Amino acid sequence: MNSVVEIKHVTKRYGKIEVLKDVSLTCKAGKIYGLIGRNGSGKTVLLKSICGFVLPTSGEVRVQGQQVGKDVDFPTDIGFIIESPGFLARESGLQNLMHLASIRGKASAEDVRQSMYTVGLDPDLRKPVGKYSMGMRQRLGIAQAIMENPNILILDEPMNGLDNQGVTDIRQVLKQLKASGKTILIASHFQEDIDLLCDEVYEMDAGIIKRKKEG
Repeated sequence: MNSVVEIKHVTKRYGKIEVLKDVSLTCKAGKIYGLIGRNGSGKTVLLKSICGFVLPTSGEVRVQGQQVGKDVDFPTDIGFIIESPGFLARESGLQNLMHLASIRGKASAEDVRQSMYTVGLDPDLRKPVGKYSMGMRQRLGIAQAIMENPNILILDEPMNGLDNQGVTDIRQVLKQLKASGKTILIASHFQEDIDLLCDEVYEMDAGIIKRKKEG
């Protein structure tokens, strides 16, 4: 099984502060990887480095064989939620996703509609996103992450704001995506999500990564 994401001895410094310390991690297709750790442990910075939003001070990040920041600035085969999804408050969920889909032209109108159905949203709902509940906004963020059918998903706290039914729904979506061969990285504070979903689990503490569970 080929490696899809390879993080090799990555260190990230902001001034004198090391937020990632010699981090190495390999992720393969068809598996879900979990990241746990307290706020400030380095989880989000690590996820951002995979997406190309943060470049390491030393070491390298490779996505599908290409070095991020050298061969490619932003890997295109990644869907992500990192921090709170930002949407146009006065427009509907469908309008928001259609705007975003038009940027790269990879997702058709039907792809966008299907992604909303997948996460339990009605694409024909005209309610503006500004009047969405937090859980609905989170579902919309996940729809955005999957609408272009990426092979890699980077999800930072994907269950934030979801009620019990929402959590159940999104867990099922993630299991289906894993079964279709996707590579998924999840950072979560919810231990149950980590236990139920993840094949391998890594703990981050003060920028250092340690394996906790191997599937």
